[in-house]
Amino acid sequence: MNARDPELRPGDNSPVSYGRSLLNRVLTGVDPRDPRLTHVTELPPRIAQVAKWPEWASPDVIAAVQAVGVGAPWQHQSEAAEHAAAGRHVVVSTGTASGKSLAYQLPVLTTLQHDPRATALYLSPTKALGADQLRMINELTSEDPLRAIHPAPYDGDTPAEIRQWVRAHARWVFTNPDMLHVGMLRSHQRWGRLLRHLKYIVVDECHTYRGVFGSHVALVLRRLRRLAQRYGADPVFVLCSATTADPAATAEKLIGAPCVAVTSDGSPQGSRTVALWEPPLLGAGVTGENGAAVRRSAGAEAARVMADLVTEGARTLTFVRSRVGAEAVAMDTRRLLADVDAGLPGRVAAYRAGYLAEDRRALESALSEGSLLGAATTNALELGVDIAGLDAVVVAGYPGTVASFWQQAGRAGRRTQGSLVLLIARDDPLDTYLVHHPEALLGRPLEATITDPHNPYVLGPHLLCAALEQPLTDAEVHGFQAWELLSDLAEQGLIRRRDGVARDGSARWFVTADAHPHDAVDVRGGIGSAIAVVDGESGRMLGTTDAGRAPATLHPGAVHLHQGESYVVDELDLDEGVALVHADTPGWSTSARALTSLDIEEVTEERRFGALTTAFARVLVTRQVVGYLRRLPSGEVLDLIPLDLPPQTLPTRAVFYTVTPALLARAGIDPRQVAGALHAAEHAAIGMLPLVATCDRWDIGGVSTAEHPDTGLPTVFVYDGHPGGAGFAERGFTRLRQWLTATLAAIESCVCANGCPSCVQSPKCGNGNNPLDKAGAARLLGAVLDELGEDDGGTPEP
Repeated sequence: MNARDPELRPGDNSPVSYGRSLLNRVLTGVDPRDPRLTHVTELPPRIAQVAKWPEWASPDVIAAVQAVGVGAPWQHQSEAAEHAAAGRHVVVSTGTASGKSLAYQLPVLTTLQHDPRATALYLSPTKALGADQLRMINELTSEDPLRAIHPAPYDGDTPAEIRQWVRAHARWVFTNPDMLHVGMLRSHQRWGRLLRHLKYIVVDECHTYRGVFGSHVALVLRRLRRLAQRYGADPVFVLCSATTADPAATAEKLIGAPCVAVTSDGSPQGSRTVALWEPPLLGAGVTGENGAAVRRSAGAEAARVMADLVTEGARTLTFVRSRVGAEAVAMDTRRLLADVDAGLPGRVAAYRAGYLAEDRRALESALSEGSLLGAATTNALELGVDIAGLDAVVVAGYPGTVASFWQQAGRAGRRTQGSLVLLIARDDPLDTYLVHHPEALLGRPLEATITDPHNPYVLGPHLLCAALEQPLTDAEVHGFQAWELLSDLAEQGLIRRRDGVARDGSARWFVTADAHPHDAVDVRGGIGSAIAVVDGESGRMLGTTDAGRAPATLHPGAVHLHQGESYVVDELDLDEGVALVHADTPGWSTSARALTSLDIEEVTEERRFGALTTAFARVLVTRQVVGYLRRLPSGEVLDLIPLDLPPQTLPTRAVFYTVTPALLARAGIDPRQVAGALHAAEHAAIGMLPLVATCDRWDIGGVSTAEHPDTGLPTVFVYDGHPGGAGFAERGFTRLRQWLTATLAAIESCVCANGCPSCVQSPKCGNGNNPLDKAGAARLLGAVLDELGEDDGGTPEP
């Protein structure tokens, strides 16, 4: 439905839902011709689809679940539980607050009650989510005869004496991939009891395991299955996911085994009004890089919107992408409310990760009871917090994936009346595209959760861990497609193959005696060595970051944020692996500028479409940070500070396309415009890749040139920003038409004259966003799509 339809304007006498009445309150005082509201749609209520309790489910388990308020299972809960009970790996992919937990609680608790030796594992990506699920299971098993199930946590906060009890007695262990890798698989002999009788493995919020993190987790889960089989167990996986394009394929890639998907949501849902909002351009007096137009920030708009909603008495949750942003939105909202009612500012709070469990429980209660009317938060409240049925959710900036958007939007939706979900676009090509192309957000999911367990930079270290846990067979090495990789590691002296050591006379692969491979793998930390961030005044270590990203994020003068606090980098020592910082709030943010070159090492796949060639390749990227911009919160650029840092190389994967000069001429792009057109098209494509691959624009990079030395033609590259690749560029190659069609639409949707951060400017451009030709980029992409035609297959190269 078009946002400018008269029936949506304030003052219309037609019946309106509660969600639309809240939107009308937000629109009060806004000129009806103002274009910031780009789309409104009404999502009707969903009627519950109730099923019967499974016949195999324990009456005691059913009684315990009913005691906490579940009268009967919904259809998707029953269907997923049936698959699990029948021994089939299953992923249940439904919306927020749809009760996915019951899908695994029924089979797991029933099995643990009927078999007193049976065990289960639960894995969550966040400590808060794991704690919430454990709390729920503790409640369900608090009475006999389920008390003997002994659920228990095993994470970094578990005391040593409790860990010993967990290993000896707990039958359902709640942990995370990090502790599974370093605390359980490494010392699996101490976990023999649990592994020998392991019946179920629950992987919660599995859509969050993507990119390099997802690749690490996929290999940890393969190692877990391998060890379970050694102990004689064959556990069933139950995975829970938000809505994604292909949950079955995602789950199969994660666990390395076939998986059934349950996607039809049988839970009830109140009606919701979903609105898309694009902040207006600021006046001519405020300009960004190269004089580009600047939009009012999503955070500033969100504060005004939340103040209006709180004034109406609507319980409102606002999601902001950074901790500092959440604090700023809460502070601005309180300031605006102080002019309306002196009692309202105290009913708005900021919330971020790192709060204690008691603080989270208090926040949940305050929002549920209405004593707290508004909270600004990061995605800390996206997972693991029991808050649903709110009056309004404001999303300040697209959260990166459609799944995350619906995860956040799912917090809105009271059962008896409507609610409002409002997405406010940031100054970013993908945000611009989505608010002008609502079908990409509100229709069938386009994106897929990308993992690449075969990345040699991830796979190699995990195979060393697996060989230490249990020597690898030749068949296993071939199964991982890693013979060449392990041979290289053997040449480095990290592993060796010995013939005739097994009982059947076959060979085995052993790590060397002094190896400690588990310590070298950080499941969340990316690839390669880490740089420690240290407060130079106190000596306290604040955290770590990848060595590959350090020059761009921890260069001298960089503003570094840690748990909502601001620091400025004094020194970066790559050799020693340390960055020294001091606490400071300078009033600006920083973004690095770098020079990047790219060499093609091997073309893996190539297709020709007349004057257009597309390809996927192994490449070597050389990047040198040469300076950084200081930018005010308004988006205005203060200055460019030069730097002298050493160049870095990155072996990775890239998707690229070449065009002929004749094609450019037919598109009306003369030689003087070529560099700017290619550069602008590259920037916009980087911003739009997350539409089809679950990545962040900071996970990828790009290079464009009017004549690349390896192709001899005008070329645009987009590459994965991780050694060995992360699967994002490959997804772009396989979805090239869809990706570039959306890229062109994002450029054409933006109302700026010559290019801005909402379309073709990049916040991390090493060339200072110069040259850029917005009109030329649109003509180039139009010509490329014409050559692609309807068939992306092209003519494969022999």
